[in-house]
Amino acid sequence: MQTWIALLRAVNVGGTGKLPMADLRALCERAGFTDVRTLIASGNVVLRSPGDERLVRSRLEAALLAYAGKPVGVLVRAPAELGRVLADNPFQDSPGNRVLAMFLDAPPPDDALDGLRHRTTERLALGTREIYIDYRDADTMRGSRLALPVGREGTTRNMNTIARLLAMADG
Repeated sequence: MQTWIALLRAVNVGGTGKLPMADLRALCERAGFTDVRTLIASGNVVLRSPGDERLVRSRLEAALLAYAGKPVGVLVRAPAELGRVLADNPFQDSPGNRVLAMFLDAPPPDDALDGLRHRTTERLALGTREIYIDYRDADTMRGSRLALPVGREGTTRNMNTIARLLAMADG
């Protein structure tokens, strides 16, 4: 059995995709996952499964489709990969709640930042299967209209949430 961290896309954000975390835990257990724990109400799940990343994702997506009646995007990472995301954060000089990793299914293309729109003071950097976004000041983060076309299928988590997920996975 391996520990996995699942990041659900567009769950309980901006009034869309309502999914109580108790329901998410029960759904994961019915799908055969064990030691299921959630963190905050935005679709973060730590679970155990004997399968690989692809199997965990497909089983969880199927269970979410049955529950919600529509597809829910899921990105799955091993704790070591999430630890690397945290360690490789190129914006260590900014507070953890203002630096986000946009998780993607695949490595971002070299031109991933070319279609960027509405950028103001945000700093961005490409990672392995993520894009780092630094909203250095709270006003920029609050009012940002930054649009990243490559990120339509991704989901973001800030560095503080990533650290908390890692602590859960270690526990």
